[in-house]
Amino acid sequence: MAVTRVKICCMQSYDEAMMAVRYGAAAVGMISAVPSNPWVLAEERIADIVARLPPGVASFLVTISQEVAAIIAQQRRCHANTVQLGDRLTDGTYQELRAALPGVRIVQVIHVTGEEALQEAQLVAPQVDGLVLDSGSRDPLHKQLGATGQTHDWHISSRICRAVGVPVFLAGGLNPTNVADAIRQVRPYGVDLCTGVRTDGRLDEEKVRAFFAAVNLANTT
Repeated sequence: MAVTRVKICCMQSYDEAMMAVRYGAAAVGMISAVPSNPWVLAEERIADIVARLPPGVASFLVTISQEVAAIIAQQRRCHANTVQLGDRLTDGTYQELRAALPGVRIVQVIHVTGEEALQEAQLVAPQVDGLVLDSGSRDPLHKQLGATGQTHDWHISSRICRAVGVPVFLAGGLNPTNVADAIRQVRPYGVDLCTGVRTDGRLDEEKVRAFFAAVNLANTT
């Protein structure tokens, strides 16, 4: 059985990142310039965390910028090896991103609000290196681009995983009590979370330990 990778997002410090890595995180994420998001880090702090991560740990720069030129500039300041796009591109293309950032992986967030997410994922997947299936909405009147703490319809996410040919991370409301069921139902390449292992805004070691125990259990059953 394939081992489910874990990405812990919303890192606030190098110490938090290293706690995640010690327990087995394959990737850590840092959020840049997302309005009203409590987990945003200054780019210089992101760059410092990225520079000190052990080899082999994926560093995700999470951005909701929709302009390719701005995303390229962000990555060049932060040096993350993966760019996670929280919104749709409106100015520029994935091809332009790839040409400007050779060796940097591009991962697109798909907000699973209904059946339309399956079609969107199938259209986007051939152009990127991976997908994150998250809760939230791109509706301009009620925009929520991640870190909602809410689950979505895992049945749709399971269909997306089977329909696309790139790695898929499942996100949205995951925590130590539900992640094993999520893995069994969806069978994603990886799981991605932020609030589910935090207490009062801080990464909670007991929750991190419990989360990895649940992931390991799901991987063996």
